[in-house]
Amino acid sequence: MTRPPQPATAAPNAQEGRVVASYGRHVLVEAPDGARTRCHPRGKRQQAVVGDQVHWSITGDEGVIEAVLPRRNVLFRQDEQRTKVFAANLDQVLVLLAAEPAFAEPQLGRALIAAREAGIEPLIALNKRDVQPAFDIAWERLAPYRAMGERVLPLHLHGSDGTARAECEALRAHLRGRVTLVIGPSGVGKSTLVNLLVPHAQADTQAISRALGTGRHTTTRTTWYWLDDGAGGALIDSPGFHEFGLHHIAPQTLARWMPDFAPYLGQCRFHNCTHRREPGCAIQAALAPHGPIAPQRWRFYVDLYEELDAARAP
Repeated sequence: MTRPPQPATAAPNAQEGRVVASYGRHVLVEAPDGARTRCHPRGKRQQAVVGDQVHWSITGDEGVIEAVLPRRNVLFRQDEQRTKVFAANLDQVLVLLAAEPAFAEPQLGRALIAAREAGIEPLIALNKRDVQPAFDIAWERLAPYRAMGERVLPLHLHGSDGTARAECEALRAHLRGRVTLVIGPSGVGKSTLVNLLVPHAQADTQAISRALGTGRHTTTRTTWYWLDDGAGGALIDSPGFHEFGLHHIAPQTLARWMPDFAPYLGQCRFHNCTHRREPGCAIQAALAPHGPIAPQRWRFYVDLYEELDAARAP
């Protein structure tokens, strides 16, 4: 399976900037002084994504992306048909879930694997604490993730009581000074989160829409918002998704990106154990109630392994 095209060599005699919004093949580039210019790529393989540092030049009323500078990391998903890049040069990925509608655990698991494989730290937040008993049920479903060391935060984004404010401040502390991509399915409160954390987000969105020539309420755009944290933090809002393909990941490497599996790697009887049905498998021996690995996590692993293995079959 293919990965996104590698960034090109930096072009001489060009300005440097950061991509802060993308819509189709057009992007908005922010210069160091804060000025923003609509740009298009030079050639099909020059497509930049939000978070990219680029070299660009002015051509008439628009700019041209001359080169995408080397990326620190990039988060993307890939299925049999296409590769979808979320953003580049991230410090962390915030996976936003909600008590209602109930989240799909396989999608959460896939997002966490994609982040770790890309070298990006994940953070999970569960919204709609006020919706009971759905929130308590969802919080319990996240117990295996807390047990394996994932950061999981409760949220009530529409709340105004002391607990809701404290939860919001706890989230702000995790975001301070960091570039964070927010991902999650539709309807979990991503827009509410952005408007809460970025008071000027609505005005920014309207300005970006005018610059890119898109509708005010487009849902297919990825956008960078600066946080007023005095530390250079930023929030990247992305469209909702329903599928999260991982066809760029080899099935034999899956276990290393799962924190609850990783401690047992290298302890199986067979060096090429796939951790599915082989005897002497340390991971299967660590399944609850005999060990700390939740059975549903192992079933998720087996299903995903077989999906990725089948995708590579001739």
